[in-house]
Amino acid sequence: MSMFLTLAYLFFIGSVLGWCLELVFRKFFSSSNPEHKWINPGFCVGPYVPLYGFGLCILYLLAHVGQVTGMDRTGGGKALMFLCMAVSMTAIEYIAGIMCLKLMKLRLWDYSHLWGNVQGLICPLFSAIWALMGAVYYFFVHPYILSALDWLSNNLAFSFVIGFFFGVFVIDLVYSSHLLAKLKAYADENDVVVRWEHLKAEIRSAQDRAAKRAYFMFAFRSDRTLVEHLNEAHAAIEEIRHRVKNRQA
Repeated sequence: MSMFLTLAYLFFIGSVLGWCLELVFRKFFSSSNPEHKWINPGFCVGPYVPLYGFGLCILYLLAHVGQVTGMDRTGGGKALMFLCMAVSMTAIEYIAGIMCLKLMKLRLWDYSHLWGNVQGLICPLFSAIWALMGAVYYFFVHPYILSALDWLSNNLAFSFVIGFFFGVFVIDLVYSSHLLAKLKAYADENDVVVRWEHLKAEIRSAQDRAAKRAYFMFAFRSDRTLVEHLNEAHAAIEEIRHRVKNRQA
């Protein structure tokens, strides 16, 4: 099977599994969701987070290189491989975060409250988590990935599912890009950075206050305008910052 089809398959699996991980994390652990509601993660409508798709492709390639070069035959070699995985995943996270921040004025996540963070986009804690996830992937996931790829090579009809996924994914990107353009226009006009999690949480709360049915996948569907929600989310953030400054004073 060609490397292109392999990576396409891994991107599909990684994006969907990453969406599931982010969904659980935002439900139970995210400080931006104090009410612990189910909020669709990522900037796309569908159940996928592209960052994890790219990440799984990188983990697969590094594990493959480790096996080919014999790096995985010694403890030190495996440690080096896991370090490379952590560095690679951290680099992907930083590149994605800085592109959204600088180009779109959009902050998808914020590690500013964690020690050693760089621009609130990466931090030692999550780099260590990436290293741990790399080890978990290598020992518990990679063997099954190889088996799945072998099955896929014998059942190429399944590639239709992958093609369908990418077709829907492209349509979703076009729709989401239109939304991101509106957010960037608001950020430029008001000279602010839009915080994605706070905005989604505010819209979800507004839906509940209005006794409307909360839309899980279409998180931005609301009877109110997007600008109104942006203003409320920004005002809430400024109020929190003001309270923190008063406590410090």
